[in-house]
Amino acid sequence: MNVMSSMIRGARRLVHADPVLLSRFLSPPLLCRAQNPTLLLTCQHNRKYASKQVKGQNKEQRNLKVKPKVDKQEVEIRQRMTVAELAQAMNKDFDHVLEALLNTPVDLDSLDPDSVLEEKWIKKVVTQSGMKFRWAKLSQTRERPNRDTHRRPPADPSSLVPRPPVVTIMGHVDHGKTTLLDSLRRSQIASTEAGGITQHIGAFLVQLPTGERITFLDTPGHAAFSTMRARGANATDIIILVVAADDGVMNQTVESIQHARRAKVPMIVAVNKCDKPKADPQRVKQELLAHDVVCEEFGGDVQAIHISALKGDNLLALAEATVALAEVLELKAELSGSMEGLIIESWTDKGKGPVTTTIVQRGMLKQGCILVAGKSWAKVRFLFDENGQVVTEAGPSSAVQVVGWKDLPSAGEVILEVESERRAREVVDWRTYEEEQQRLQKEQSIIEHKQKLHQEEYMKEKAELTHLSWRQRQLVLYRANKAKFFTRPSERTQRDGPSLSLIIKGDVDGSVEAILNITDSYDAQHQCELDVVHFGIGDISENDVNMAETFAGSIYGFNVGASNKVQKLAAKSGVPLRLHTVIYKLVEQLKDELSSKLPPLLMENVVGEATVLALFDVSMGKKVVPVAGCRVQNGQLDRRLKFRLIRGQDTVWEGSLVALKHFKDDVVTVKTGMDCGLSVDGDVTFSPGDVIICFEELDSPQVTSWDPGF
Repeated sequence: MNVMSSMIRGARRLVHADPVLLSRFLSPPLLCRAQNPTLLLTCQHNRKYASKQVKGQNKEQRNLKVKPKVDKQEVEIRQRMTVAELAQAMNKDFDHVLEALLNTPVDLDSLDPDSVLEEKWIKKVVTQSGMKFRWAKLSQTRERPNRDTHRRPPADPSSLVPRPPVVTIMGHVDHGKTTLLDSLRRSQIASTEAGGITQHIGAFLVQLPTGERITFLDTPGHAAFSTMRARGANATDIIILVVAADDGVMNQTVESIQHARRAKVPMIVAVNKCDKPKADPQRVKQELLAHDVVCEEFGGDVQAIHISALKGDNLLALAEATVALAEVLELKAELSGSMEGLIIESWTDKGKGPVTTTIVQRGMLKQGCILVAGKSWAKVRFLFDENGQVVTEAGPSSAVQVVGWKDLPSAGEVILEVESERRAREVVDWRTYEEEQQRLQKEQSIIEHKQKLHQEEYMKEKAELTHLSWRQRQLVLYRANKAKFFTRPSERTQRDGPSLSLIIKGDVDGSVEAILNITDSYDAQHQCELDVVHFGIGDISENDVNMAETFAGSIYGFNVGASNKVQKLAAKSGVPLRLHTVIYKLVEQLKDELSSKLPPLLMENVVGEATVLALFDVSMGKKVVPVAGCRVQNGQLDRRLKFRLIRGQDTVWEGSLVALKHFKDDVVTVKTGMDCGLSVDGDVTFSPGDVIICFEELDSPQVTSWDPGF
């Protein structure tokens, strides 16, 4: 052993003493080894392992030469994309597109976010960014064909025949309008020797001794006339303006004059109550001059007839004046072709179902016709005239009751005849769809406006940090939230709405930056606030758990781990640990957690609908309780649910029922077609025709509107 050691020391001294002398006796490879004494002395020892090491080194070199397959990001492109659209498709910013276009003939100074790029430059930007492109498929949105029906074009004048005038009586409610209508009805009954007439028919026909006929519309005031005019229907030919001789021109008289002038309908003034001692018809005519209504005795073209509706004086002269004006107007209509008309009044009859009073404007209305009005349709089963007699057909200007409607249409709707029931269903379906689309479009515009305002505010706050790197952003966020670390849990302020605080940990810088770019695209702050309170590199630590507990947040880790001690601490503190190795699953879980923070949506499910038919007062001890007599039209009424009272288009009351009875029995539910009486909590006044809705409130889970792009 001592001999070997001395030989080694001698060899080392020889190498260091005179390397040139040693080079004369050794070859260059051995010299190179000799310059390193350790390699020289271990050469023989390692020679027998040389072949194995070479084989292993070759295998390692081959493995190093094989490049791992990297999935390139796929960008969907299309022709005539703007710079902003291309940047959004690549999930990059505007400056990135400009950098990709460096050293190209494109004038970068002239580019703005709305500039349109050529196809070759779009491809250039994508490939230069290390991505691959694919052409977007042409999305052919299939538009639903318009299946609505419309009025026919005007007929040939040679095919028109004279028709009776349609007259609407208007005026102040206290000036005898209703009395005049009743007097005209009585005269018609006496002349035709008919028994009784159906009440509330809404229109009736008067036939003069000379044979002329006039159709009067029994409309309550001017509201129905305004509805007809708003819908573009010209159902009224002449307006009789009733003015009391003792009161003169009143507010509603002036309003009626304005309606007539807007609709360009001629007027006849009926000066009523001329039998009263204080009557002054001349004063009435002079007051009308102030509203540009000039009677014939003052050189105008408006007829003024002095009448007494209560005694029936001069009613025949009023009818003759109406016929004379109708002859001047030369009122004509077409008898052939499909029927067109207007609904004057609509209601639900106990034995007949939905019934409408209809004025025929064009064509012949016959039994078996298929009609469409608004979102309802009918196959005519019966037609009744003003005396309640069944008729088989009705011509222009006739007022008839139509029975056979599937649903009750609204007053003022235009009636059009179609060829078949299938066609009627198509029209109703289309109109329902069109109304729904208009409603959705209106709601969407409101939502987009609110989102735009929120996005502008969010981008303004985000712009303050865009010039910083992600490490600098980390420092800014830490300084901004530093004060929260030293507050007690009981001293922390609670946010008004839902919120989610995040702590993000990644294995490398690129992973953390990628996740931060995704969270920066969050645009649903109006639903749930998303706040990244901390991010960093490395495994999840106890400090991360403590910070998450402080902010009541969650920890998201990408390609990182957490020790058993950290996991137990997180479980004890109630801090969720979200560890992922695939970024798509991380984002999906983040979206699910954001959605879980949102409150459920309160959905209303309509259970039943009833119509108020009559009103009763029931004594309960010393208290008189108003009771509404109703008939269930759809579904059923359930006493345990909530109810809503609708009058016209307004909601009058909403609450619970005090009692629900069928005949004299207290019941829980009342089904379709059954009559019932109900009383409600609170001071509510019912009116015939009111609609009572029974509904239940259901919770529906809400989903975040944030779309990260994948």
